[in-house]
Amino acid sequence: MTNEQRRDLIEKIRSLPRQLETVVSNLSDEQLTTPALGGEWTIAQNVHHMADSHMNSYIRMKLILTEDYPTLKPYDQETWANLVDGANTALENSLLVLQGLHRRWVTLFENLTETDWQRAGMHPEIGEVTVEDILRLYADHGEAHLDQIKRTLAAQAS
Repeated sequence: MTNEQRRDLIEKIRSLPRQLETVVSNLSDEQLTTPALGGEWTIAQNVHHMADSHMNSYIRMKLILTEDYPTLKPYDQETWANLVDGANTALENSLLVLQGLHRRWVTLFENLTETDWQRAGMHPEIGEVTVEDILRLYADHGEAHLDQIKRTLAAQAS
């Protein structure tokens, strides 16, 4: 991956919390909690999931940067999404987590060496994961959930 490609992906990480807040900040409780797409999470569950998932990924990245080829623990995202903090907490809590976490993540990404980008760990379910993979995967992950939220809003409006 080129430095320019990395910069573009880092910008996606930087801008996600602001984009997410713009989309969800004026939604009603009904809009946040009504499932409108079969088999998909509500808007609130998506936001809480992003906070959980991005925290996990950030920690995995720090493990990769500080340990030799660590094992990266998987977790059951469906079970996590149904815990009380993901089902019955104010959306602002997860938005604040994402704001602070993404600021720290960007600082870390912007200060990596070429060797750091290639460091890796082993995820039991998906195999080897490099720091560069984390950047690519989570820039895409944020965009995918933002898109899912927008599709949910469009389905609610229909």
